[in-house]
Amino acid sequence: MKVALIAPPFIAVPPADYGGTELFVAQLAEGLQKAGIQVVVYANGESTVNAERRWRYESSQWPIKLDQYAWLKELDHTAWAVQDAAHICDVIHLQSPHGLAFSQFVQASVICTLHGPHDSKVSQFYARYPQVNYVAISKFQCSQESMPRMTTVHHGIDLSQYQLYETKQQYLSFIGRIAPLKGTHLAIDVAKRAGIPLKIAGDIQPMYRDYFEAKIKPQLDGNFIEYVGLADIKAKNELLGNSMAMLFPIQWNEPFGLVMLEAMACGTPVLALPGGSVAEIVQEGVSGYVCRSVSQLAKRVQDLHISPRDLRQYVQENFSLERMVANYMSVYKEAQTQGSEPRVA
Repeated sequence: MKVALIAPPFIAVPPADYGGTELFVAQLAEGLQKAGIQVVVYANGESTVNAERRWRYESSQWPIKLDQYAWLKELDHTAWAVQDAAHICDVIHLQSPHGLAFSQFVQASVICTLHGPHDSKVSQFYARYPQVNYVAISKFQCSQESMPRMTTVHHGIDLSQYQLYETKQQYLSFIGRIAPLKGTHLAIDVAKRAGIPLKIAGDIQPMYRDYFEAKIKPQLDGNFIEYVGLADIKAKNELLGNSMAMLFPIQWNEPFGLVMLEAMACGTPVLALPGGSVAEIVQEGVSGYVCRSVSQLAKRVQDLHISPRDLRQYVQENFSLERMVANYMSVYKEAQTQGSEPRVA
């Protein structure tokens, strides 16, 4: 079996810092190859994933400064990738909806992982291609969709890239886009209520610059509330691993939240507000705590009784790369067994 993994062209695979989908693609590609599956990754020319790589656009483009034109670039990249992959691969695995329109022209089995939040208009588009095998990344996300070929595969991570830190320092961590829906301002509120310093890492995208300037920047003092910029894998390990807990005060229905696994892999519990997949990932008292309010999060900071080793074991048993790879291999094989039904225009 030969599988094409088609990622968007904007961020390298794996990402230098920001990029959850691109990290997923990189780890899936290398995991599949270890399992004996041939893989071709379609990304951009800056990608370094250890697999055969093909690209149409050489350089990364992040953050995207011209949002109204970005879809044209992704459409062009994806159309080329689907056409190319159809000649050399048995399975085409898409990471965005753009490629679905081209699935009607190829004989290869097509898989599409849903990385984004539910959108009724996008779901109507999905419904036009019932022959595609869709993969939700959480049971919550899956419950919002109704395509006939639908399954759930939780993300997994390569634990060899994450170091277990058993001794913690007196600070909290936050990693993610600096955006209202990620709750960066709430993480600051939690830290102040708890009296524990906070280190923030993440991307400040142009569309959220005003939010950063108004809500986040005035709170930064370089000491108690500190913004450390973007974080590569080495910086993530140190930032997450040394912290008492990672704050995840989301304000939306998170489809998955890969950074929660990264924190847990470093032996650091997650303190989260509820929403989307959180309850599937954060097991109460084992991998962290789900609280109903900022005040409850601040109180929980003072009452953490989670073993870093047990936390790491929890990730190994439930969210390992090997488990994710095995599940995707089952999806690929099922798609090939089902074959292709007539295309829906």
